Amino acid sequence: MLPTFAAAQFGITRNDEGRRTPWHVLRGSGQFRWYFIGSVTSDFGTWLQNTAQVVLAYQLAHSVLAVGLVTFAQFTSPLLLGPWAGIVTDRFGGRRTLLGTQVVSAVAAATLACLDLAGMLTIWMLVAGGMITGLNFTFALPARNVTVSRLVPPDKLKPAFAMDSVSYNLGRAVAPLATMAMGAVGLTYAWAFAANAVSFVAFGIILTRVRMGARAETQRRPRVGDGFKIACRDRRIMILLLMVAAVTFADDPILVLGPAIAKQMGAPPALSAWFIAALGTGTVLGSFRRSRHRPTLRLAATALAALALCMVLFTQAPAIWMAVLAALGAGASCLIANSVTRTVLTQLAGPEHNAAVMAVWAIAWAGSKPFASLIDGALGSWIGPHWTGLIFAAPALVPIVAIMLTAGWAPSLRVFYPQNLSQPTGPK
Repeated sequence: MLPTFAAAQFGITRNDEGRRTPWHVLRGSGQFRWYFIGSVTSDFGTWLQNTAQVVLAYQLAHSVLAVGLVTFAQFTSPLLLGPWAGIVTDRFGGRRTLLGTQVVSAVAAATLACLDLAGMLTIWMLVAGGMITGLNFTFALPARNVTVSRLVPPDKLKPAFAMDSVSYNLGRAVAPLATMAMGAVGLTYAWAFAANAVSFVAFGIILTRVRMGARAETQRRPRVGDGFKIACRDRRIMILLLMVAAVTFADDPILVLGPAIAKQMGAPPALSAWFIAALGTGTVLGSFRRSRHRPTLRLAATALAALALCMVLFTQAPAIWMAVLAALGAGASCLIANSVTRTVLTQLAGPEHNAAVMAVWAIAWAGSKPFASLIDGALGSWIGPHWTGLIFAAPALVPIVAIMLTAGWAPSLRVFYPQNLSQPTGPK
């Protein structure tokens, strides 16, 4: 147990609720439970394809830069089209937008499967497939946030967002090992693409049967810049968005540098799937921890610092088992950081501006990914994975260092929950 003063400085303060795991939200909402089952299925397929793409890119080009290029292509769309994703979600609703992305993604994954089976798949086709997948991912992100917020009451937002992260990371924990098993038994990676297509169809079917909550989605004509205007007017939102981007940069080395780190340890590059799986497993295991800590900026900064330290250990580890343990710790830290930032951002935005703010969140989380992957791949090829890992971990330490060293600044950044979140911020 930390002393009371130290606990307050790191945001490890408790609310008045009992200690429960995020899984309790599945028992309280049957509709959210169905959504969770569908999202787990879809996310499992997504990570089958993501892992196959990484291994195929490295095998085709024998370069870390090629891996970074494929990842860059997949996450360019959120950066360029993120604001329009919020507009589409506002106009068509979260569920309908999410359903549309599942249909298009299924077609794209099936096309890649056919190309691989025909022996026609090249590195540039992987890049093109990544761009199409990323386009649908862009529009799915704010739609998922809006859909989740309508399936549970406001006091269940934090565990619901945590379980949405668990869904994503369950796939990351299991699918890479399944992809590696495909390669071990001689199956082509086309089956990973095909399974992903089926998973999108399954989620789409479930979405058509899920009933939304009583709260109606806003009927207004949003503008492209709404989310950015809200972030500029409320520095709490801006700081949280910068922290979200720092999470993306900090955990990127596991995906991009993984094959090179495995090779330096004398293991085959395909063994990097264990690192990806460990990151997802850490998130899932973290969801079983009973906690009643209040979601605050300080807590998010503490989780972000823990993530940075885990990334340092991951890139400097002398053995595979140490790198796997570091990836496990990084996954648990990501769960806390992501669920806290999403909860506070949703509360600050309010129902009227939820889609607009979460579209900017998608840019901060996924839109920063192409820069992270491209820089990660370039630096990894130039100065090696060890120094690259240190460089990428550094920004994640900035928030907690600033809070600890600048005592006068910290109180002005404190995000109260839930008292000061009742009045949404946004353009009139």
